[in-house]
Amino acid sequence: MFFRSHWVCGGSRSGFSLESMRLITMEDVRTASEAIRGTAVRTPLLPVPTLSGASGGFWVKPENLQPIGAFKIRGAHNALVALGPSRAARGVVTHSSGNHGQALAYAARVLGVPCVVVSPENAAPVKVAAMRDLGAEVVLVGLDERLDTAEEIAADRGMALIPPFDHPDVIAGQGTVGLEILEDLPDVDVVLVPVGGGGLAAGVSTAVKALRPRTVVLGVEPGLAADAQESLVAGELMAWPAARTSRTVADGLRSTSLSELTFAHLKEHLDGIVTVSEEEIKSAMRELVRAARLVAEPSGAVTTAAYLAGRTPPGRTVAVVSGGNTDPAFLATLL
Repeated sequence: MFFRSHWVCGGSRSGFSLESMRLITMEDVRTASEAIRGTAVRTPLLPVPTLSGASGGFWVKPENLQPIGAFKIRGAHNALVALGPSRAARGVVTHSSGNHGQALAYAARVLGVPCVVVSPENAAPVKVAAMRDLGAEVVLVGLDERLDTAEEIAADRGMALIPPFDHPDVIAGQGTVGLEILEDLPDVDVVLVPVGGGGLAAGVSTAVKALRPRTVVLGVEPGLAADAQESLVAGELMAWPAARTSRTVADGLRSTSLSELTFAHLKEHLDGIVTVSEEEIKSAMRELVRAARLVAEPSGAVTTAAYLAGRTPPGRTVAVVSGGNTDPAFLATLL
């Protein structure tokens, strides 16, 4: 492993202090599993035999089947519930390019609390429209202004800031994906997880390694937004500017970098990160439609892309399809 300490030190701008903040545990993930029951869908493992080859079997975990079309509902709902009724009633705010914003808007609507989402001006229109349809107030700002604006709104309106990934309750909620994978396929050999801000990879790797340490957990990110891979190799956070990561078609992975909290989890639990090209991502999207009858957004297709490109170890493999909120016109052109 890259890192062995179970404690994170330093500061954070996510609305809580990282001083003496421990990494999440399997108990946190199990608690989250109960908290999200009835709101998040317990997605199945779908075998895709036509893509398996001789590797031992290939399954996808279709988080695109969630109510908002992505895994983010898990962490958002868990974090909102963890606030408690009185704190949540004052409302919540976040910064998101779309999927986390939709997830928090959905959870806020279920619990009847106000929700504001600060999004970058280049966010996918389909995701912005979905957030508004779910009742959220959407504030569009420059890519580098999202966090500052969200913090200002939280302070001015007394709302709780629930970030997309840099929070233990969010990470624990995302970890339920890993818990379900091991419940459905206890002898899984390889689990592939997309990496953007690292919340999903942090939660999934925590759960999988706690339940089956021998399983290889690999992160996957676009080669054009490979800041997480570079960070793990360097042993320190290596943030890429938005102008650099915006080149990838995987919009859900382009606008975020790891936080100190997610970085610590990945150093402790993740076995490594592999990258995929833009054409490999597009090809994987087509293959998921053809072979699995699933619509995956580019960010959700990176894991299948890594598997099809032969960059993963052999064995029973599960690829997390993190979301399916892709632009219809783009999908039509792609197909």
